[in-house]
Amino acid sequence: MKQRAFKEQVFKLLFRADFNTKEELLEQVPIYFESGDLTVVPEDRARIEERLRAILDRLPEIDQQIAGRLKNWRPERIGKVERTVLRMTVYELQTDTGTPTAVVINDAIELARKFGQDGAGQFVNGVLAAFVPSNNKPGTDKADTEKPETEKSETEKPEKS
Repeated sequence: MKQRAFKEQVFKLLFRADFNTKEELLEQVPIYFESGDLTVVPEDRARIEERLRAILDRLPEIDQQIAGRLKNWRPERIGKVERTVLRMTVYELQTDTGTPTAVVINDAIELARKFGQDGAGQFVNGVLAAFVPSNNKPGTDKADTEKPETEKSETEKPEKS
């Protein structure tokens, strides 16, 4: 299963977290996969369930982190789609070191656009920007910001007095 399809399945299950207890949600997982609406190989199903459980285990912590980075927004005002995308993405940004930050954020924006209202992608992008260190913002070359002094070009070296 491709990464975007994987994330979409995690999203669809995690979306239910606002409507069900963790226990109820986990009881619904087998029904979700057995509904006949989609075919998922056992390895992918296990990956999806593992990611879902991991996010659910850290949900209170993730929600606090999101709330702490909101500007001029109360957490309860965030739409359920946007909240779900943010929860997934914050978890991924903090645990998945193999995927470039720009890819993780772009996938989040695409999910928000697909399932959310107009402006959902922009909102998600704005909130997620607060989770990315300034030297690792999408569109910047992290390697350029960490060059040793000897590797900097003449234009980058400080002027001598």
